[in-house]
Amino acid sequence: MKLVLVTFLLVSLVIGSSFFEVSMAGSGFCDSKCKVRCSKAGVKDRCLKYCGICCEKCKCVPSGTYGNKDECPCYRDTKNSKGKPKCP
Repeated sequence: MKLVLVTFLLVSLVIGSSFFEVSMAGSGFCDSKCKVRCSKAGVKDRCLKYCGICCEKCKCVPSGTYGNKDECPCYRDTKNSKGKPKCP
């Protein structure tokens, strides 16, 4: 009986931590990262919009206000319909 209880608790812990990780990549994570990324942008509302779209898709945002896109290959490689970089 103790073995079943311990196994149940361990499985619950693993499942719970995976849900926590997914929730960390949600809008609160993206909002805070994009706020930093777009802090020096000329057109902040557009930067925040596209950064948010890219963050939700890629689950990451490069550090700093410009460059460093090698930290997040998905963010770096996402293109718009004209073949230009979509993510700020």
